[in-house]
Amino acid sequence: MTNTLFDALVAPHAGSDATFLECDDGTTVSRGAFVRRVAQLAHVLAASGVAPGDRVLVQASKHPDTLALYGAALQAGAVHLPLNTAYTGAELRHFAEDARPRVMVCDETARGAVAPLAEAVGARLLTLGSAGGGGTLAEAADGAPDRFRTVPRGPDDLAALLYTSGTTGRSKGAMLSHRNLLQNARALTDLWEITDRDRLIHALPIFHTHGLFVAINTALLAGARVRLMRAFDAEAVLAELPRSTLLMGVPTYYTRLLDEPALTRERCAAIRLFVSGSAPLLAETHAAFERRTGHRILERYGMTETNMIASNPLHGERIAGTVGFALPGTEVVVTDPGTGAPLPAGEIGMIEVRGDGVFRGYLNLPDKTREELRETGFFVTGDLGALDAEGRLRIVGRQKDLIITGGLNVYPREVEDAIDAAPGVRESAVFGVPDPDFGESVVAAVVAEADAALDLDAVAETVAASLARFKRPRRYVVLDALPRNAMGKVQKAALRAEHGG
Repeated sequence: MTNTLFDALVAPHAGSDATFLECDDGTTVSRGAFVRRVAQLAHVLAASGVAPGDRVLVQASKHPDTLALYGAALQAGAVHLPLNTAYTGAELRHFAEDARPRVMVCDETARGAVAPLAEAVGARLLTLGSAGGGGTLAEAADGAPDRFRTVPRGPDDLAALLYTSGTTGRSKGAMLSHRNLLQNARALTDLWEITDRDRLIHALPIFHTHGLFVAINTALLAGARVRLMRAFDAEAVLAELPRSTLLMGVPTYYTRLLDEPALTRERCAAIRLFVSGSAPLLAETHAAFERRTGHRILERYGMTETNMIASNPLHGERIAGTVGFALPGTEVVVTDPGTGAPLPAGEIGMIEVRGDGVFRGYLNLPDKTREELRETGFFVTGDLGALDAEGRLRIVGRQKDLIITGGLNVYPREVEDAIDAAPGVRESAVFGVPDPDFGESVVAAVVAEADAALDLDAVAETVAASLARFKRPRRYVVLDALPRNAMGKVQKAALRAEHGG
């Protein structure tokens, strides 16, 4: 029996001298060296009592060892559980108590804070130096053999556990199988034509689907080179563009690049593909980026529970405001939220998805799993959208963000598009707040363009020209910036809490 994901992503690179990782400090890691480091870390996990199916919780800074730890968990037959380093102790406690990991890994600097929790849940605590090198895990791995007998795992065995962002309550652990991750990586590698001739600028975090399972899995599968950045820095990215072919990012990356005068067509001449995801890309950003660089950003759509669902085409028209077509092997339907019945093209409803990328369910939450994962295999995403006659998908927002005012539905994305078209507006977020007469009232948070004098009366006039009265915001709030999570998604729950009065 083989190890489905490890055998496809990591094992083929054993013995290769080709460069895999290029780091901020100028050091490089070859593919063969990466495989050997994975084996050394797998030995440490096994020696720490990790058995097939055990969880390995990782809350550590981004560097080659943290990345190799993902491969080590796979090779040892474990379930990789990466977490945002920004999570507080209370949040970490929820994850640890829910997942019950065999091993917890944190930065050496966080050892004192994490040790009591590890002891409380019965986990072995190992540490990594925040800049790579040092820490109990790294030091033990340095002396371990660089070959490890891979633990067999099949397509339906769990490979990873990712917690949702928790915007509608406590975070839930999405169980992802070897099949889920491998089939999605294969579909994206083929669709975006990623090969060993590509060099990817990787500035994303590696605790999330986008940075780990989209960017790294496809790079491993295709044999692409990765410029591994600890974090996004516009100047550093600009310096890497002339010798790179791919950039995967969130919309914030592209707006920040547009603020840099050095972003030109000439600087982007070597790039063949810019990808954006994790949050909606404004149509204005899409258009401005094309004017400056000659490139149309490829927007795609995915979720923690499903991996990637849809993508605009590599070859063909990429329409701003849409996320393209369902990936090969993935079915997307739009249904009536009340009945679950399929809706005709053009009508807005609930987006549901079925395919090899759809997760196995929520850890320890069988009722929630049954509620959102139908017996037919379709996952109810919670996103509202519409399919056009060609099968192209447009997303209008989360169902929880739908505003019902006076019995009428208002889709925030439609209102945001109208606001964003107004002079002086950089971006906006529309949300509902309680209203004694209408049930909910439409409120808009608006961020002005840099150095722009924002005229809210002019904004309201622009909106009035394109939207019915019931859709128009009854109140505008001007902010310096919209509240976002680590992946750039606007936190509307925070806006409602702050401005709901």
